[in-house]
Amino acid sequence: MTDTSNTGTEQLQLLSADATTATAVAGAGFDSARLTQARRLAGLTKKAVADQLGVSPVAVGQWEAGTHPPRPDHIVGLAEALDVPAAFLAAGRPYARLEASSAHFRSLRRTPAIQRAKAIAFTEQVWELTYALEKRIQLPPVDLPGFSAGEIATDAMPSDPARAAQELRRRWDLGTGRIPQLVRTMEHHGLIVTLAPFAGAATATVDAFSTSHLPRPMVALTPDRADDVYRHRFTAAHELGHLVLHGDTVPGDTQQEKEADQFAAELLTPAAVITPLLPARMDFKALDRLSKEWGVAVESLVYRCREVGKISEPAYRRAFQRLAQLRKLNLFQPEPVAKYPGENPLLLRRAFELAEKNGLTLPQLADELKVKLPRLRLLLGVEDPRPRLRLV
Repeated sequence: MTDTSNTGTEQLQLLSADATTATAVAGAGFDSARLTQARRLAGLTKKAVADQLGVSPVAVGQWEAGTHPPRPDHIVGLAEALDVPAAFLAAGRPYARLEASSAHFRSLRRTPAIQRAKAIAFTEQVWELTYALEKRIQLPPVDLPGFSAGEIATDAMPSDPARAAQELRRRWDLGTGRIPQLVRTMEHHGLIVTLAPFAGAATATVDAFSTSHLPRPMVALTPDRADDVYRHRFTAAHELGHLVLHGDTVPGDTQQEKEADQFAAELLTPAAVITPLLPARMDFKALDRLSKEWGVAVESLVYRCREVGKISEPAYRRAFQRLAQLRKLNLFQPEPVAKYPGENPLLLRRAFELAEKNGLTLPQLADELKVKLPRLRLLLGVEDPRPRLRLV
């Protein structure tokens, strides 16, 4: 039989601590922007929060607008409903506000607004983590042509996507062959790249996105593409294209999406080099060999064949039909990113490990950011070390 007397005491102590913190937050300065951020991170509407607290949506709207701050007991309720420490809602911490219009979403039309808001709030938190680590560790300097403190100079690179990709290869000294580790290369040049299921089951609908409107360029890749390293690499190159080409963000703009695809294709498979290697007819064995050699999907090479005039439009359509049939026969199966360490983001994790050697602990960093440990591990891309209990 379990003794529950201590459990009850511990719960009372936690409630008392939350109430004390909430009172301090209310007294020191409640930050309405933090409430908005926490609500978006939780993927909740104002009405959903109001229903959990037993108040009106108008009241939640007033709290977020900063016209009427919540009472301490409401701060306790908000912290519980949004799964954040009460101290998260206090003012005084560095905060980089990012608007949804300042980010490129790969699949804008199929990304619900509430999930876009969640993605934006997640990116804001990644920046806060980066800022906290950068106070302790020298991260690689940002080396992105035209980028300066959250702005992109549009005249720094050619406007033509293919020429911009060629110029970036030149500036980053990438040669003309395969880029062995694209994500690591991006991190080496000071870009922050993440790969995290930050939206839970809805992550697949968010897809990748990027922004150059923060002090460091950021690219968020999502696990739904991580089951295929070649799609994952193309997505990363696509987002890099947005960062290089599109300082003036136009979310969902079909022309910008097309240009980012053209940039990615040229970056990964330079036309001058790949064209002589492409087969004159649809030889899938040859395409499979090239796919592994260059780190791109067979589909991408088929598209490249049409793009450079190797095959006709009817042959292009037939090739995709044939490829779909072959995949149903378990041929040309995708390879997960887990097999390719160079395509997994590592910069923030390594920065923390170095800071840890100099005395920083996970609990200390979590307290500084006013987040819970599971959230910090998600931001760092670190697995929870505890064994998982599975009931069968």
